[in-house]
Amino acid sequence: MHEQAFRQDDVAESELVTRRGTFRAVAFRADGFEHMALVFGTPTPRDDVLVRVHSECMTGDIFGAMRCECGEQLDAALDAIVREGAGILVYLRGHEGRGIGLVAKVRTHVLQDEQGLDTLDSATTLGLPVDIRDYSPAVRILGHLRVRSVRLMSNNPDKIHALESSGIRVTERVPLLMAPNDHNIGYLTAKRDRLGHDLPQIEGCVTR
Repeated sequence: MHEQAFRQDDVAESELVTRRGTFRAVAFRADGFEHMALVFGTPTPRDDVLVRVHSECMTGDIFGAMRCECGEQLDAALDAIVREGAGILVYLRGHEGRGIGLVAKVRTHVLQDEQGLDTLDSATTLGLPVDIRDYSPAVRILGHLRVRSVRLMSNNPDKIHALESSGIRVTERVPLLMAPNDHNIGYLTAKRDRLGHDLPQIEGCVTR
């Protein structure tokens, strides 16, 4: 199943039974973080595999925060993989707040709430970068799983470029569009207008 992409001590696999079904859990250590890939079914051949590369978001993924759509995207991606019958979700740690970390992300929330800054300006006001996420661990694990090309569930063109520049061919971008709510429309609008995300579902929505 694998190419030699990790030292033996840096990867472990087991069966993981979830409410959606049984996955193969592949835990791996890369660049100082421990990440997880969930493999459903048997993605064979290893081309055009349905894949989600998901950035860690504690507030959204675990606690269901409504100021972002991260938790909804995580659930929707897993559901899509199960419907497909095969696919992979790669969960990348160390991506909190597009890489600035949890404490800094919460500080940006204060500026957003108190000063009305958007998700980008609240970071730069604190002297922080807008996005420093590294997708190379995802490339390594996909190589470990012998995936050559993917149908990537994403609205982010930068993520496609990051994978393709590292040797993973993206044959299709599969939209992962969540309905906006009153708490995240400003966030989604900033991602569309300033980061180039493809978010047609927010067309006509009023930013508050």
